[in-house]
Amino acid sequence: MSSNPVNGQTMKLEVVVLPVSDVDRSKDFYKTLGWRLDADFVTGEDFRVIQLTPPGSEASIIFGKGVTSAAPGSVQGLHLIVYDIEAARTELVNQGIEVSEVFHDAGGIFHRAGTEGRVTGSDPEHRDYASFASFSDPDGNGWVLQEVKTRAPGR
Repeated sequence: MSSNPVNGQTMKLEVVVLPVSDVDRSKDFYKTLGWRLDADFVTGEDFRVIQLTPPGSEASIIFGKGVTSAAPGSVQGLHLIVYDIEAARTELVNQGIEVSEVFHDAGGIFHRAGTEGRVTGSDPEHRDYASFASFSDPDGNGWVLQEVKTRAPGR
């Protein structure tokens, strides 16, 4: 059995579709984060696609009108990997974004949904993948900053 289950083809996550209620407000929000505007296509009154990409990312987000039937704000737990959690948080706060305090999980593994089990401050051992901060877009789609200085092998 091959370690790559799809005929040896690679699979890369390219796009995450976000449900939003106000396309222009969302576009402005993500541009405030410093994300690159890749596309803004309108093909009619009922269809508009906007694509933005975070700095240094190979994956993008898409939102617009007529691109998803999901409820605005229903996407949660999208992770943005950063090298320095404190610096990334400060940068977002300085851009007017409301960001949680840096936290780690009480169990020392991966954070739980919501705010249960959050302990204020970075992971005491400063382990990779263990320190977080969170924020939401104007509709409530939830993002998590996660600090990784050295990636685990194969990632």
